[in-house]
Amino acid sequence: MVEATELMEIAPGKTNIGWIGTGVMGASMCGHLIDAGFAVTVSTRTRAKADGLLARGAKWADTPRQVAEQSDVVFAIVGFPKDVRHVFLSPEQGALSGSKSGNILVDMTTSEPSLAVEMHEAAAARGVHMLDAPVSGGDKGAREGILSIMIGGDARVVEALQPCWQAMGKTIVHQGPAGAGQHTKMVNQILISTMMIGVCEALVYGYRAGLDLDTVLKSVASGAAGSWSLTNLGPRIIQGNFDPGFFVEHFVKDMGIALAESRRMGLSMPGLALGEQLYQSVQAKGWDKHGTHALTLALAEMSGFDWTKRDQA
Repeated sequence: MVEATELMEIAPGKTNIGWIGTGVMGASMCGHLIDAGFAVTVSTRTRAKADGLLARGAKWADTPRQVAEQSDVVFAIVGFPKDVRHVFLSPEQGALSGSKSGNILVDMTTSEPSLAVEMHEAAAARGVHMLDAPVSGGDKGAREGILSIMIGGDARVVEALQPCWQAMGKTIVHQGPAGAGQHTKMVNQILISTMMIGVCEALVYGYRAGLDLDTVLKSVASGAAGSWSLTNLGPRIIQGNFDPGFFVEHFVKDMGIALAESRRMGLSMPGLALGEQLYQSVQAKGWDKHGTHALTLALAEMSGFDWTKRDQA
């Protein structure tokens, strides 16, 4: 085990930030760090997706390793655990291989708690700090800088990164040791899995009952049935806008992780299992790149109509 050096001061003008992954949420999150005054080096699988950040002053690097070589702190938000493993642990191209003792690596992808622990241990062996810090709030939360950030790892490192957290999020909570951030995100996804079933089924019901759905939302969104999903995704469902705030394929991945962890802990999770099955049907229909509210499309099809053409029926 290599002893990590003292924590550096994290501040605009002093700290070089690396960013890996510029998808639906990552581009906005990185943009907030640029706006806060940090110098940023960025890398992503498709360079064109980083064009907006490069135009705002970010530098480009071809690999995660090259990002780390030019940075004090490296953040990543990618798709799947295999992507996380490659970004951080690839012997030739990974961010850890390019990190110096005392540097900080932060995985903001929703991923496996066991992988978070593995990466923390691998980083510690090189004197590098590692945090798992998945987020909730979707594309809207990322754009507005109001994400909920759930963090696992050393409390001192979490505190040192406050200027970065505050640029990206509103609710910033240290949950415990390595992996605790990912476990907390699983709690979040379990909550959402059954909540989204309720939101989508309720609006399908309201439509078939002949109600004006915008008027319905005025009553139910502010009552006991209100939720973030209903308030933010309900209007999109009504409009037939299924662009992703969070991809169906990533949600299926998250539910799979939560079910695997549940089995490991000996837990019965029938609601979560139902949610996964329903979302696998959405994925099977080819809607895996839609937002999670696309469950409405599958439920409508089960009832014999096309949600996007309901006004023509």
